[in-house]
Amino acid sequence: MEYRLHIDIPLGGDEDAATRKAKALMDWWATSDAAKADLTNIGISEVNYRVGHDEDRQRSNYLLKNDNGHVNNKKCRVVLDNPE
Repeated sequence: MEYRLHIDIPLGGDEDAATRKAKALMDWWATSDAAKADLTNIGISEVNYRVGHDEDRQRSNYLLKNDNGHVNNKKCRVVLDNPE
């Protein structure tokens, strides 16, 4: 069994704007040496994330969309550097 932290950040009702905001946030976070160091120092080695909406019961990830406009249900992942 694994415990997980789920964080819900409202991104608005426009899909394109929501994906832009999510990508900007995760790009900033994934490249922040201070944020990565803080997490690795407390034993966190990876972060999984996705963008979905309240009415989607399939837990789709709107950050992973194919050429036909179909979304995937896999999460995106940031693997943090090992602090050692």
